[in-house]
Order: sequence, then C-alpha cells, then structure tokens
Amino acid sequence: MRALLPLVLAIGLLPTSSLHAATPPAPRTFSGELQGAPWRLDVPAQWNGELVMLAHGYEPVGVPRETPMAAADSTQALLDAGYAVAQSAYSSQGWAVADAVADMERLRQHALGELTHVRRTWMLGFSMGGAVTVASLERHPQGYAGGISLCGANLPGDVLAGDLLTTLVAFDYFFPKAEGPPAGGLLSSEAAALPQMALYQGIAAALATRPAQAAQLATRLQVAPDALAGAISLHALVLHELATRAGGMPAGNIGIVYSGFGDDAAFNAGVQRVQGTAAGQAYVRDQLALNGALQRPLVIQFNSDDPTIVPRMQTVYPRLVARAGSASKLHVLPPVGEGHCGFSGAQVVDALKAASAH
Repeated sequence: MRALLPLVLAIGLLPTSSLHAATPPAPRTFSGELQGAPWRLDVPAQWNGELVMLAHGYEPVGVPRETPMAAADSTQALLDAGYAVAQSAYSSQGWAVADAVADMERLRQHALGELTHVRRTWMLGFSMGGAVTVASLERHPQGYAGGISLCGANLPGDVLAGDLLTTLVAFDYFFPKAEGPPAGGLLSSEAAALPQMALYQGIAAALATRPAQAAQLATRLQVAPDALAGAISLHALVLHELATRAGGMPAGNIGIVYSGFGDDAAFNAGVQRVQGTAAGQAYVRDQLALNGALQRPLVIQFNSDDPTIVPRMQTVYPRLVARAGSASKLHVLPPVGEGHCGFSGAQVVDALKAASAH
C-alpha cells in the first residue's frame, strides 16, 4: 500500500483543468420535428466550429420514413472531418424543392440556437438536394459562407418540367400502344397511378421490342441504353408528382420544334402536343425559380456517366450564372466517380474544402 501512496498523492495534486483536458468531449446528436419536417443535428467530439446543412435528394411519395431520422451516407465523413451536420427529412415527399428550402432555412436557424460560436455555415446537397442548395444560396445568401451541389438537378422548375415532358412524349411517339405501359401512354392518369417498378418494367418491355427506336431515344436523351428504362420511369414519376403538387400540368409543348429524334419532320408532325395549365406553369416558374444571381461561392460537381443528371442538364445553371454576371462565384469541378451521386466520403469532403478555398 505504501508504494501506491505517492501515485495517489500525485493524482490528487493534478490541476482540475488537466483532468478535464484528458477527457475528450463526447459527440452529440439532437433530433426533433419542425413544422412537419423531421430533423437531426450531429456534432462531432472534435468540432471545428463549422456547420454543414445537408440536403438529401428525391424521395418518392409514400416511401416509409425512419423515426428518428436516419443520417445520410455522407454524414460520417463530414463528422470525421470535424463538421457539425444538420439535415431535414423535409415536410413533404416528392419533388419537394420549395418545401425543402423553407425547411432547411428553418432548421439552420434552429441549429444556430442549439450550437454556439458557429464560425461558418455551408449548404451541401445531392441530386434534388443540389437544387435545394442552389435555391437556398439565391434566396438566403446571408446565412451561408457558400454551397456545394453534388450530382445536382440545378434546373429552374420550368426547364426541368419541359425536359421531363420531352422524355414522355418522345417515348409515346416511338412506342405507341406498346404492350407493357398503359394504353394511354406515359402522360395518362393510368401511368400516374402506377408504382415506379411496374412502370419501369412496362417501359423496359416496350424498349426491347424496337431496339432501333430505343437507341435513337437513348442518344437524344443522352442516356446509356441499359439505363434508359430507369431514366424514363423516373421522369414519368417526377412529372406526374409535380403536376399533382402544382395543381396541373407544369409544362406544355405547343409550338415547340424538336430536333435530334431522327426524322425530325415526322417527329414534330406526329408527337403528342400538350397544353400546360396556368396553375401548373405558375408553380414551377415561381416556386422553383433559379436566376443564377449568386452572392456566395458555389461549387458544382457531377459524376461521369450519370444517367439522371445528363450533360444537357449540367450546363443549364452555369449559363444562368454567366447571364447574371456572377461567374466569379461559380466553380465547376471535374467529374469524379460513376453513375448518379457516386461520391465517396472523401470526395464529398474535398468538394466542401474546395468551396472553403473560395
């Protein structure tokens, strides 16, 4: 026992501050609900004082949600890099960009109340969450040091709706009355009522019956042939959900002259013409507007061979930014990874650091 006495005395003589310093702070997780939107906030043990608002992508209407809200895949990589991460499940499912922008702003303000001494706040989003990121930077620039849109659908709502409509009328033109899809075509109410898997299977079966037409459609839509059925079914799902949300068809093609569909004269003469509704078009024009007038730095990065956000979509927002005179605020990184949102945790952190450098 005597041999232990000097050790006991030595411990007793250690300053209280030294004992506290030897015990690292524990990671913290907060969760709750704000106006119908589940949320979570994770703070790492070694927090760097910066906050990332993480915006997730498209969630089809009706998909079950976990309670409490589960963390997105990239959360741990951001926590390991020292960032606190706040994320919302959004107050609605589907193409919920307008709701998500409001939900994320509400959560940002709440997170600043939970945390103290936040040095900088970043917005980072994937896919549809990329559109949420861009819209948040345009509408709430005072809240952010900058943003990162990864594999982002960085399209104004009217541009997106028009692109989706093109896909559906083109499919119906090349595959009229095909077995598999509803007899009324992909714009019909029957198609709107189908689950995505059933719609996908019908589209895939139709594509297999006319390979030359399928190849022409894949080329025009900039999608690999083996990803074509999935892309078309997703476009149908999103357009019909947007029409429901907007209270009417959000796009029309009266007077549009199409090109790139092979015999364009025959295509323009035979393709179905659709009149958008006033309510639907007003919704996407007003609620889902993007103008390119950036006041904070924005980093954009895509994956190679993305079947969802294809090259023609990737160039839309940079053109808006150039027209708005904000080109110095936009930084487009070279593509990494493959597919849609094929980013590693390290690549996500690297994109965030690229935004920090600007």
